[in-house]
Amino acid sequence: MAVRNAIEIRGLTKRYGSLTAIENITFEVRRGELFGLIGPDGAGKTTLFRLLATLLNPDDGVATVDGFDIVGQYKEIRKRVGYMPGRFSLYPDLSVEENLEFFAALFGVGVKDNYDLIAPIYTQIEPFRKRRAGKLSGGMKQKLALCCALIHRPSVLFLDEPTTGVDAVSRSEFWDMLSELKSKGISILVSTPYMDEACRCDRIALCNNGKILGIDTPAGITARFDEPLYALSGDNMYGLLVEARRIKGVKECYPFGESHHLVADSMFDSDEFTAHLNGQGFHNVSIRPVEPGIEDVFIKLMQHE
Repeated sequence: MAVRNAIEIRGLTKRYGSLTAIENITFEVRRGELFGLIGPDGAGKTTLFRLLATLLNPDDGVATVDGFDIVGQYKEIRKRVGYMPGRFSLYPDLSVEENLEFFAALFGVGVKDNYDLIAPIYTQIEPFRKRRAGKLSGGMKQKLALCCALIHRPSVLFLDEPTTGVDAVSRSEFWDMLSELKSKGISILVSTPYMDEACRCDRIALCNNGKILGIDTPAGITARFDEPLYALSGDNMYGLLVEARRIKGVKECYPFGESHHLVADSMFDSDEFTAHLNGQGFHNVSIRPVEPGIEDVFIKLMQHE
């Protein structure tokens, strides 16, 4: 009988002494799904990956990957998963093709056995096959690492912030590759700090301090933001931030890219708000309604937590 979910997690907890890295986490990743973990450093994402990849044992709770228990059946899981840690983990002194051959040998396969799966990725780095892996660019390193994680044709793929530090073009290309792998039936659990990447996932989990704050589709997550939201800008951005937080009708105001995002309540009047700031000597003040994004929801959930 086919396993319905690629990953099932129930009450998973991991502690390091007095520090609880993840606490009572429960969710599932459906078969063939591209599922994203979104959260800051220290949210517990890497610990969760290590547990699911059977590199750590949990203190409480249970989890299965491809239907196998992460503690009692770890050997079966290791045959079926591909794992890319957050840091580049290949051998920098080996060439591109030597790294690929080495990882293929670890799983008892040849590079040619599953070449059809990695070909769309590997052909981009094949011109550098004799180059040492440590001499590749960031984007090329990630493509090589993905090839090595796929060389045994895993059913489940774990990717811990695979595009951190990579240029925007390479990031986009990498996610195109993930979409193609998903279309081949591979289930993917990926963490990312980039909100544009989160929007390319089927579903996402917002994580902070070892807990799950919410799980939904990207559109479902943003729909949870049900308050008026404005973008505020002008001269003296720091002064604007401080003063805006003092004004009646402003619930929250926080830096957001080149502007501030302002959350308003029913008492807020944008004309009165602008007039007040002008009266305080601020110049070129601009305030306009904006649609909330995943990051706005995440900030709101963290504040409520």
